[in-house]
Formats: sequence, structure tokens, C-alpha cells
Amino acid sequence: METAPFHRLDDGPQAPARAFWLRADDGVRLRAAHWAAGDARGSVLLFPGRTEYVEKYAPVAAFLNAEGFDVIAIDWRGQGMSDRLQADPRPGHVGEFADYQRDVIELMVAAGDLDLPKPWHLLGHSMGGCIGLCALENGLPVASAVFSAPMWGINLRRLNTGIATGIAYLAGRMGRGGFAAPGTGGGASAYPLAESFNANLLTHDVDEWARLLREAAAWPDLTIGGASFDWVGKALNECSRLARIAAPDIPMTVSLGSEEKIISHQAIRDRTANWPDARLLLIEGARHEVMMETPDLKRIFWQGALERFAGV
Repeated sequence: METAPFHRLDDGPQAPARAFWLRADDGVRLRAAHWAAGDARGSVLLFPGRTEYVEKYAPVAAFLNAEGFDVIAIDWRGQGMSDRLQADPRPGHVGEFADYQRDVIELMVAAGDLDLPKPWHLLGHSMGGCIGLCALENGLPVASAVFSAPMWGINLRRLNTGIATGIAYLAGRMGRGGFAAPGTGGGASAYPLAESFNANLLTHDVDEWARLLREAAAWPDLTIGGASFDWVGKALNECSRLARIAAPDIPMTVSLGSEEKIISHQAIRDRTANWPDARLLLIEGARHEVMMETPDLKRIFWQGALERFAGV
């Protein structure tokens, strides 16, 4: 595998990952990263959320390495250092939501080539939880799954899902499908650069927020802004489709913060209620990114996640 760049802040305490390039079957170049634990007792396939890049998860990977797990993660097409999909690189964009499964396939091939220790476990955050549920439907070879605020539905606030899907469709017909949709976070800027700490929807932890802010300022080419109209329409359609599928036959834990305002609470509750071997971990006071929350909230999440991984 061809070596790819991996960034570190000057004072970053975590060891760098081994980053490398992958190529999807439609020609899109992808970047992935592997953190090795040494004498590992398994591996975690980390599926990040929308706007994210592999460097953001260096502290998560360091924690999991210390717990005895190798970690492999990916920049989804259209974000991070993977190929952007339109001339304007700032909006988060995708042609079809199913295209993310092309990226999953290449990540699984890389995991096999690296001979990552088994059992493998899925850890999916936000959009990565949506992609991960589809991958489980397609037979992703993992022993368990843990989801952090998975995007199984989107919080549209007062806007009806049908109306939002219709607006996205009309924007596409008018040639504006690649433009950033209002209200999707950050406009053309990375969210940490566009929002104040007190108003942010991601975390209560000022140190984590400062890290995200520094990374966005230091590595602007890794970041993206709001989601395109096309992305919004395709994401809503995928959430509706996934709501109708049978629960995968795999042990699962999902976390939901009481202060979650980005994804749908009800979609998570509905899916968990129909998943035979599932646990819903309600975390009082947590916002969207519990893995980057205050230490007490992170501790609750990791206890549940590690119990799920150990249970197999």
C-alpha cells in the first residue's frame, strides 16, 4: 500500500498512524490509517462521521490501543484527504449514498491485507453509523458493533422529512445540488471555525473543542463545510431505507446523549427496540460527540463499548 500523509499538531501526544492510499472500484482515491496495538486482542474498524478526518480520532485510537485493540479508520470519499467529488471542495457531497459502501469494501480489503487481529468490531459515529448499519446489512465481518449517535435519522427540527427531501430534489433539478444546504453546519467553513464553544452542538469539553479548533485552523484542506443539497436528499432517503430493514444478527450497543441535537432520538430508539441483542446507552448531559466529551461522559461510553467488545 502506498504511504499517505498523516498530520500531527506540534504538541500532539499520540503516536502517528500509518496512513496509506486506497483506490475504490470507481477510481476514487481514499485515505486510510492504521494504529497498531502490539499484542492486540482484536481490532476496531472505525467509521467516522460527516466532515471528519482520520487525525481527529488519534486520541480515540490511542485509548483503544492501550485497551489492546488495533484500529483502522478511513476518510470517506468527499472529505479528509480522500478525493473530493465536485469542483467546489467545501460542501460535503456524495453522488449516491451507496457509494460509501465502495469505500467500506476497500477498507475491509486493507484490513485483510494488514492481517488485523481478530475478532473485528465496528465502531461507527454519526454518518459512520449510517454507513455501518448498511455495511452490516451487506455482511460486514465483525463480531460486534458499537455506535455513537448514529445517523439513523436526522434532526430536521420543525421541517418535515418529506419537505426536506423535496427541497433537496428541487435544488438538484435547478443545478444547485452541489451547493451547501442552509442549516447543515458551518456554511463554507469547518464547524469549529464557524461556531462558538458555548453554542456548539458537539462537546462540553473545552480542551477537546480547542483541539478541534486548532486542527481546523492548521489543516484547512482536511475540513469541509455544510452538506450539499444532494447529500441531504440522499442521506434522508438512506435513513428511510434503513428504518425498514431487519436488525442485523449481531450484538450491538448504541449511545445517545440527552443533549443530542443533530440526529434523531426517535430513530435510534425505534431501531434499538427492534434489535434483539442491543443495548441503548443513554448518557445524561452528553452532546453529539461523546468520544470527545468531558472525561466523566467519555468514561460511561467507553465502559459500555468495551463491555460489548469483550462480550464476544
